[in-house]
Amino acid sequence: MQTRYLLVVCLFFIFSKQDAFSQLGFSHELGVIAGPLAFYSDYGVRNDFDTNAGNSTIGIGLIHYLNFSYRADCNCYTRDKFFNDHFKLRNEIDYHKTQFEHFGEFVDPSKTSLTANQLRAMKGSTTVFDIGSQLEYFPLSIRDFSSRNGSFAPFISAGAHFVSFDPEVYSELGALNSPATTPLKYLNAFQQEGDSTWSIVASVGVRYKLGELSDLMLDMRWQHYFSNWVDGLNPSLANNGSVPVPENKSNDWIYWVNFGYIVYLD
Repeated sequence: MQTRYLLVVCLFFIFSKQDAFSQLGFSHELGVIAGPLAFYSDYGVRNDFDTNAGNSTIGIGLIHYLNFSYRADCNCYTRDKFFNDHFKLRNEIDYHKTQFEHFGEFVDPSKTSLTANQLRAMKGSTTVFDIGSQLEYFPLSIRDFSSRNGSFAPFISAGAHFVSFDPEVYSELGALNSPATTPLKYLNAFQQEGDSTWSIVASVGVRYKLGELSDLMLDMRWQHYFSNWVDGLNPSLANNGSVPVPENKSNDWIYWVNFGYIVYLD
């Protein structure tokens, strides 16, 4: 319920802001994105291919752009200013759910210790909604791109997103937080409750001019969360921090390759 309330408030704020920009005559674009997403979490082994491939999912999103180079109120280009011809404001809502388990050398079939069995039995998931804005910079002219079908427009972007997440952690051996089911570094180092945080987003991509009023997009994103609880684990806190966890060097983050279809509204 809290997540829905926050999303409704954020949506109201964004669309109210867009209405204010519409009064200035800026045009709008709407699109959908989807693609594979790797979740870099406290499950598995850092820099391990099986971990990165196994703890992955498909993310989806709805995107909205403010196009400053074209005026909707007069169907004409805006004044030829550098900002108008090289920047767009991107707003979006994203969703993804990732299933987690431990991969890598410590759960290799050759490992038969209690810890290896505990790691193999530990599973989890997290459901993530986020909403926010990014400023996209196009080094080439947006006007030139818009005027020619079949043209390409590379871009880079950066921004901030509000994130709501709901993790789940469990063991197939039984209840967690018991020495019989839980590796030492995960004792008292997990949570099952939903929470929220902020994140920073950076991406690089390219648009392809499909038609007069539509584009295709390829976007590669890095998103860093300001929390280490998004996946439900935080082993650096095990036993009040008395157990060092050198592999837990950063908060949770994702790498997302998404493909998009965008239409121009006016």
